[in-house]
Amino acid sequence: MSDNTNKKKVKEHVRVTPRLIISYIVLAILTFLCLFFFYILIINSTRSHIQIQQGFSFLPGGHFLKNFSNVINDAKLPILTGLKNSLIVSTCAAVLSCYFSALTAYGLYAYDFKLKKAAVVFILLILVMPTQVSALGFIQLITKINLMDTLFPLFLPSIAAPAVFYFMYSYMQSSLPMELLEAARIDGCSEFKTFNKIVLPIMKPALAVQAIFVFVSNWNNFFMPALVISSNDKKTLPILIASLRSADFLKFDMGKIYMFILLAIVPIIIVYILLSKYIVAGVTLGGVKE
Repeated sequence: MSDNTNKKKVKEHVRVTPRLIISYIVLAILTFLCLFFFYILIINSTRSHIQIQQGFSFLPGGHFLKNFSNVINDAKLPILTGLKNSLIVSTCAAVLSCYFSALTAYGLYAYDFKLKKAAVVFILLILVMPTQVSALGFIQLITKINLMDTLFPLFLPSIAAPAVFYFMYSYMQSSLPMELLEAARIDGCSEFKTFNKIVLPIMKPALAVQAIFVFVSNWNNFFMPALVISSNDKKTLPILIASLRSADFLKFDMGKIYMFILLAIVPIIIVYILLSKYIVAGVTLGGVKE
């Protein structure tokens, strides 16, 4: 009886109003617009070049395996090598930026010193500086230390990520009680142990959000790899995708292109699926409420 009573109460509270109907219609339209182009990509990756030229179709074709084989076996577009390089760069950048940005935010949040506010302002000023402004000096630096045409310059600068730091610092201000840190210090816990064992578990939702953003940003990054990388075996996927523009028109295969792009976005979807559960896990996951 109690379950039926609760269900009736829920139904009474949820009233269908014109505003609610309009909201659902708008959300349905936005969902359709977001997923429709992805659906086109999947469908066209299963069709041949001639079928794609004939127009759009809601039904998949029968050339999925052929397109997949053409992409994998293309020596001019080594997608497996590009996937490996992009995974290395994006994963390392996400790990380095999230960990060291959280560590920096912890240092500025947990300690009081004279230049604390100035340090925060200085980091935020770096945030507004475009990457293109410092690109020339960065190229000169990595040339002097013999890191040109390597993957290291693509992810090592992620150790200093002002945007990630600002997000972590704001998250700590709202979700990390100082009493918890003081209790750990009283118990004799070292600062690094406090950060690794107490702070990081509380920061899981923030770390997951920023890991997704940093991973996707580095996965789609074209500007810096184009300046640094020149060898074919070290090129990332954005460079390989950009090289499709210079393909011979007579040998241009649209089915192969769609398959290439589909394979390029699959790792992003996998990363989001793996980390999205931490986003909704709770603002103070593993923390102690005041």
